[in-house]
Amino acid sequence: MPVVAPSRSFAALAAGLAFALGAVAQVQDYPNRPIRVVVPFSAGGAVDGPMRAIAQELGKRLKQQVIIENRPGAGATIGSEIVAKSPPDGYTLLLASQTNAISATLYSRLAFNPIDDFAPISLLGREPGVLVVHPSLPARNVAELVALAKAKPGELNYASSGNGSGQHLFMAMFASMANIKLTHVPYKGSGQATTDLIGGTVPMSIPGTQAMVKHIKDGKLRPLATTGVKRSPQLPDVPTLAESGLPGYSAYVWMGLLAPKGTPPAIVERLHREVTAAMAAPEVKTFFTEAGIEAVGSTPAEFDAY
Repeated sequence: MPVVAPSRSFAALAAGLAFALGAVAQVQDYPNRPIRVVVPFSAGGAVDGPMRAIAQELGKRLKQQVIIENRPGAGATIGSEIVAKSPPDGYTLLLASQTNAISATLYSRLAFNPIDDFAPISLLGREPGVLVVHPSLPARNVAELVALAKAKPGELNYASSGNGSGQHLFMAMFASMANIKLTHVPYKGSGQATTDLIGGTVPMSIPGTQAMVKHIKDGKLRPLATTGVKRSPQLPDVPTLAESGLPGYSAYVWMGLLAPKGTPPAIVERLHREVTAAMAAPEVKTFFTEAGIEAVGSTPAEFDAY
């Protein structure tokens, strides 16, 4: 009896079926080895600590170790590129922040797309900034600061943690909406910027709220307004910028979890489900509260829209 060779269409169908079965097995077996979360910032930073707290609980739920790998540099683009070019299998994730959204328009040439090359898992949390001034600056509210800046265009300096950082653009947006001219003084990180702010070398900035609360209570800095859509529970007597004459102003330092584009939806959903449960753990909730971070835990679709 002659042997009949399989047709090309049958071979293609068989190959497709084998691939689909392999993909199903991959999802059902997930995770079967440690998961790496790349944090594109230095250890001990504002988003590094919260992610470590979540990772500990997430590892318990997934029954696999969740390893934090800090890969700072180049406005968070080094760590982000590593994840964007990793296999979309759920074993390499990115702790993203507002820096990813900024990078999408700040850099004209990148080896990856900061938005389109990722699959959103969840917006984990966010923190408003606070507009603070050194006590030597004769401005006790936003209106007085705006009037002072208009009387001295370009003479008032503000500190930030670096060019293109949230601190930089939060203040740039404030200046734009208030129609004033300020001079930007970028630093290589928040530490030295805060030191010079407290010392009066640079008279104002918009850092994250939590890191400023102690300095405010000690009288080393004067808060004029916060950047959220509602007042900060940590500074309930301080108005928002929207309340202070800039309706529509809203800006947050945020953190969220991303996977490489093409990660199977079932794995993304599993990660979202387990991350949400991890964030509900008492230890993580306490960490977020003490750090002044508003826990969010959005769905992948909500984070994609955000």
